[in-house]
Amino acid sequence: MDNQQKQAILGLMGVDVYQRRQTLPEQLPAQGAGSPGLDELAADVAGCRLCSLCESRTQTVFGAGNPQARVMFVGEAPGRDEDEQGQPFVGRAGQLLTLMLAALNWKREDVYIANILKCRPPGNRNPTAGEMASCEPYLVRQIELIQPQLLVAMGRFAAQGLLASTASIASLRGQQHVYEKGKIPLVVTYHPAYLLRSPADKAKAWQDLLFINSLLG
Repeated sequence: MDNQQKQAILGLMGVDVYQRRQTLPEQLPAQGAGSPGLDELAADVAGCRLCSLCESRTQTVFGAGNPQARVMFVGEAPGRDEDEQGQPFVGRAGQLLTLMLAALNWKREDVYIANILKCRPPGNRNPTAGEMASCEPYLVRQIELIQPQLLVAMGRFAAQGLLASTASIASLRGQQHVYEKGKIPLVVTYHPAYLLRSPADKAKAWQDLLFINSLLG
């Protein structure tokens, strides 16, 4: 990707100031075949009735991407579009996430994308503590199967759930944390849906992407 293309992508993201991208590390793995372990886990999730969200969902949203990805992005919960299509980040927030990945010369099939919750909360409300607790074993196993080198928590609920913390996004950004259940490095950034509501923070999100890139290097 040349500088002109990158500036165009950053413009679509709403980032006004171009900053030079650090050289990417070795190329991320290409899209691989489905993992039997992930397929079995997805089937378990599809039949889950551990919380009341099973009563209102259209379908579960397990995750998508490269099962051998070096980087795994974890959001908060599916929205309406995701509930209808059964895939994570396919609405407006997903379109922004795709642009954010492209700014680093990544494609969605280079990474793995999932959520803290596998079912849409009615009206896209925030996840409850009980819902997050019910879904946690699925996410823990998902991470174990994928074995990413880096986790990226997008949004307050993803960050607090993965880090078992009550700290704010502002205090968690810009530093490397550790996901204790897998001893995996973890970085916190804003959820793309938040950036759509607060475009002034897109420049901060770009800084987070540069930080992610530097850690992989």
